[in-house]
Amino acid sequence: MMISRIVYGNLKEASHPDTLRAAFAEFISMLIFVFTSEGCSIAFSKSKSGGAAPGNVMIAAAIAHAFSLFVAISVSSNISGGHVNPAVTFGCFLGGHITLCRSVLYWIAQLLGSVVALSLLKFATSGSDTSSYALKAGATPWNAIIFEIVMTFGIVYTVYATTIDPKRGNMESIAPIVIGFLVGANVLSGGGCFYGAEMNPAMAFGQAMDSWTWKSHWIYWLGPFVGAAIAVLVYDTIFIGSQYSHEQLSTEKEYLKEYLIEV
Repeated sequence: MMISRIVYGNLKEASHPDTLRAAFAEFISMLIFVFTSEGCSIAFSKSKSGGAAPGNVMIAAAIAHAFSLFVAISVSSNISGGHVNPAVTFGCFLGGHITLCRSVLYWIAQLLGSVVALSLLKFATSGSDTSSYALKAGATPWNAIIFEIVMTFGIVYTVYATTIDPKRGNMESIAPIVIGFLVGANVLSGGGCFYGAEMNPAMAFGQAMDSWTWKSHWIYWLGPFVGAAIAVLVYDTIFIGSQYSHEQLSTEKEYLKEYLIEV
């Protein structure tokens, strides 16, 4: 059961240098990802208004998301695990691979990274707007939630397969580009015609803050978190199972000892 693997941590952990460095790495990686991908989206939207083919714009946007996420994960994977997504952090927490205390710091860092990236982008582009994700005409919230659940399920499932599974072998070395490619494919699948293909609550939060548009914002938290939980349940139950040695944190004390924190 996932609930038996949850580790909460404590306030000493929150102030430990390793934890703070990891959170700062998540902040930097989120800033890199959001600034680059959203900067490309602004440029492509201007190209589209100038007569560029919509199909070419979507392909370019998908490539930008894939490559920028590949870099963002790569540069932080050896420090924080390279989550760059609150839903990924949530999935790792449910599987017992990160404490609640550390997860909260990651979430704060990821949200701040997104907000700062969009603020810098707005300043650098002389006030260009980054519209928040919203439902298309005729779509219901549940249409979008199912879409977000399925797409985020794929991301967290891939994270588990390439970085957490004890049988992963050398797969961890290609994890960043594999995850980036999947996000790029999801952008092509749902970005243009459906619901924005968000998959990342931190990016949605930054856009909502930038435009101060909160309508339907809850969808881009509920869908990814549910998708992450389902992915953890499926992968842990079916593909890792009790017969294999988990790498999750078995107890809070064991985790804190790893970071030299007295309990």
